[in-house]
Amino acid sequence: MVNIIWVFMFVFGLLFAAINGTMDEVNKVLFKSAQEAVVICIGLISILVFWLGLMNIAKTAGLLDKLTGLFRPVVSRIFPEVPKDHPAMGYILSNMVANLFGLGNAATPMGIKAMEEMKRLNNDRVEASRSMITFLAINTSSLTLIPTTVIAIRMNYESASPTEIVGTTIIATACSTISAILIDRYFYTRRVRKRRL
Repeated sequence: MVNIIWVFMFVFGLLFAAINGTMDEVNKVLFKSAQEAVVICIGLISILVFWLGLMNIAKTAGLLDKLTGLFRPVVSRIFPEVPKDHPAMGYILSNMVANLFGLGNAATPMGIKAMEEMKRLNNDRVEASRSMITFLAINTSSLTLIPTTVIAIRMNYESASPTEIVGTTIIATACSTISAILIDRYFYTRRVRKRRL
């Protein structure tokens, strides 16, 4: 469905540009955007390599294990259906820690693995389990302490102070994560009540 929406927007935009006679401007923007995308990607690679390297050092030093151990009691209460020693719990914790440091690209494979493991716990049913829905809500809102990707983009565009967004990012992502958990719990309890009636 998303692909159909993107194709519709692309075709509609081209038709609109053709009707208004602005195809030259569209071509200029397309090439300029493609060039900027390459520059941004190269800039992001350097920042991501740096932070992934730090994450690897933290993992080797045992810091990530300590962080996951610190979050385990809280996360096990958020995901009561997932056993504490199950591989899904490890992937959930790793995903959350990676998101905490703004490493969305590193968090994605962990998130996919977590979903696969939770699907196994759900007896490979097509319908998402409570834990899968909760994980999706938390992963989408993802509490972030250091927004490395945004800092990298701000550095590429020569921001005077690329790290000044850290405080507001922490507040915004904390609010979004708390809201995601509360909304998830609200709809879950509502669904449970409907089943009882």
